[in-house]
Amino acid sequence: MYTIKRHILPILERRFKNNIAISLSGARQVGKSALCDHLFSGAKKISFDNKLLRMTVLEDEIGFLNKQGTPLFIDEAQKVPSIFEAIKEKIENEKLGYGSFILSGSQKLKLHQGEETLAGRVSTNELSGLSLREIFDVDFNKHFVPTDEYISLREKKLKKYGDLWEIIHRGQYPELYENKEKEWEDFYSSYINTYLERDVADLVNTNNILTFTKFMTSVAARTGNILVYSNIASEVGVDEKTISKWINILVRSNIIYLLQPYCNSHLSRAIKSPKVYFRDTGLACYLTRWLTKETAQNGNMAGNLFETFVINELIKSFSNAGEKYNFSIFFYRGKDKKKKRIKTDGVVITEEIEGEIDFIIQEGENLYPIEIKETESPNVSMASEFDVLDKDIDKHRATGVILCMYPEKLYLRDNLVCLPIEYI
Repeated sequence: MYTIKRHILPILERRFKNNIAISLSGARQVGKSALCDHLFSGAKKISFDNKLLRMTVLEDEIGFLNKQGTPLFIDEAQKVPSIFEAIKEKIENEKLGYGSFILSGSQKLKLHQGEETLAGRVSTNELSGLSLREIFDVDFNKHFVPTDEYISLREKKLKKYGDLWEIIHRGQYPELYENKEKEWEDFYSSYINTYLERDVADLVNTNNILTFTKFMTSVAARTGNILVYSNIASEVGVDEKTISKWINILVRSNIIYLLQPYCNSHLSRAIKSPKVYFRDTGLACYLTRWLTKETAQNGNMAGNLFETFVINELIKSFSNAGEKYNFSIFFYRGKDKKKKRIKTDGVVITEEIEGEIDFIIQEGENLYPIEIKETESPNVSMASEFDVLDKDIDKHRATGVILCMYPEKLYLRDNLVCLPIEYI
């Protein structure tokens, strides 16, 4: 039964009417099939999760497509890569009209490689776990950018979210909200097993599955941190080349997101490595054995889990509105600023320190720096690194934001505003 209104639904509906094919990528269990079944109920559905069906298709892709007709919904389409070339050939030979194919998959990179074959004929879209807006049925679907216009529009649709840590720990997979009686540990245990069997088994030597699970736990423990392959390799007991390959698998299957650093010639001391974020905080909690909301909230990963949750909400605001975000969002960490310190003997020295901006949104020539804090007492010093962006003479540093637990909007100075999480 389709019970939760997904905000990307009208985007998909509109694009289906104006493209020959649309694609929808996302991790397992985020609701791709349910959404497509609901929206495209008139289309015939097949799933390439079925190995026997895949073998049949590979014998004659064009013949198979001809038997199915259109509109056709292909789930886990990336598992038969040759189907994209067959779809392209069918489109060209038969001059098919809009709304002919719906393609979905849980391995983003492979699906996107297939989409490249259909360049100009397919609209690409992404579905994540539930957003706070979807969980609380907030009728607002613009991507977060802290302009006066956005803030004014968002204020008209504000709802109090209550206990955020309940949601952070539970995670954002739809099944956990459609079935409130679903046991948390049972769900994530089954999720890991299914993920390893269906998405990982074809990519990793079966002898390494247990090691891969240990690797996932190691990455989960580092959510919100700079990605350092050598540290993970040392902990898991495999080489860095293997870790790099396995990180790519987690990215491809939408388990993690790598937030890229903001850097240019004017920010000469910027760190070039990405930060790693789990796409679902509940899954991160399960892997790292924070088995209750209270232990997660009070444990040594609390700050990183909170940051991971907020980063994901920001990303969902883009993808649910149909906006591409990979080249619009960044973080900054570097030593482009120096801090003065006076020794007890009165001698003034300068000491290099590492500064960080949690999130940067680039819109045109504007850069919007964002600091994420689990605090109810925001202050100006939390935005002390924002002015490093003034070194980028090609861009303009626009309004900065502190996203936190303070209960209402608060301007700390002309270009710095504190916003509750409800404003995302």
